[in-house]
Amino acid sequence: MDIIVDHRERRSGITKDLARRGFEVDIRTLESADFIVETQDKEGNVYALGIEKKTQLDFLNSMMDKRILRQLLELKRNFSKQLLIIEGDRNIYTLRNFHPNAIRGMLAAIAIDFQIPVIYTKSVKDTAAVLAVIAKRLEKPSRHYSLIPKRKAATLKERQEYIVEALPGVGPTLARSLLKTFGSIKNIFTAREETLRKMERMGEKKAEKIIDTIHHEYEE
Repeated sequence: MDIIVDHRERRSGITKDLARRGFEVDIRTLESADFIVETQDKEGNVYALGIEKKTQLDFLNSMMDKRILRQLLELKRNFSKQLLIIEGDRNIYTLRNFHPNAIRGMLAAIAIDFQIPVIYTKSVKDTAAVLAVIAKRLEKPSRHYSLIPKRKAATLKERQEYIVEALPGVGPTLARSLLKTFGSIKNIFTAREETLRKMERMGEKKAEKIIDTIHHEYEE
């Protein structure tokens, strides 16, 4: 499995650590990103992930000259998925004479405005371990995660309430009220929209969403 590494990271120790872990390290001169890893998402789609790595001090220095913004923009232009790794185990707020809110503001901008996730590692070895975990996702079958948190329902009553609560805008109180009024999940699912609207705490929009959820054809 290959991991592409920018030549400036040759002496960081990460390349040696990745090689010891069994990865083929392809050292190149990269215009953007320090590492390129081929990985996949939970749907099984394979893509190249562009990763920018900063030590804590370099991250702060790049804030001063706006270099970090230019580098992240290049990541966005060249890769469909991007990641920023900040490496170091010191208190980043004490390394330079920065107001803490300036650092917090930059991290918030990266996560929210750029929509680039940030991973914090403690050392070179830790960074190499993160890269290895990302790359090894290709070796595993893609997983589909349930949208509903798993919980063990002890009784039939609780299972019925749990199913009804999954409907849009339905909480525990409304779920119990619907079950008491209609008598069963089947009757709720076959009820007319006009009938649902008459329920207390329901309303027109909520009833419309419930009907749409129940009757709309499933699209992959």
